[in-house]
Amino acid sequence: MTLPPVKTGERLRLRLKLCSFAAMGPGKADLLDALEDTGSISAAARRTGLSYRKAWMLIDELNRAFRDPLVSTAFGGAGGGGARLTPTGATVLAAYRRLEQAAVQAGADEIALIQSLVAEEPAPAAVAPPSGDESA
Repeated sequence: MTLPPVKTGERLRLRLKLCSFAAMGPGKADLLDALEDTGSISAAARRTGLSYRKAWMLIDELNRAFRDPLVSTAFGGAGGGGARLTPTGATVLAAYRRLEQAAVQAGADEIALIQSLVAEEPAPAAVAPPSGDESA
């Protein structure tokens, strides 16, 4: 059982660079959560608003990034196929959700301060700079 996703009103999104080709953020964590709930890549893709191909590619990326795969799959047939989180996948997802919670708690004062300085209505767009070779 993992922690639920952090509900921050999109104020904080944690993205971890895992290696040269992969990162883990809220989208992939939500995909893993959905896969854990549904036992199906296609159902998890539908739940998270992804195409099956995109979900498969994200899962493959995560599986290649870790020493052990996060997701195991079984091909369809008489008993049907399916997918599930491996023990490593469950560990990574739970750790990511704990890290999200810790980041929100640690940054709560700073998030509130920054949010208090955001304009309620956007300022008018700036006029385009004059053409020429003038540097600021």
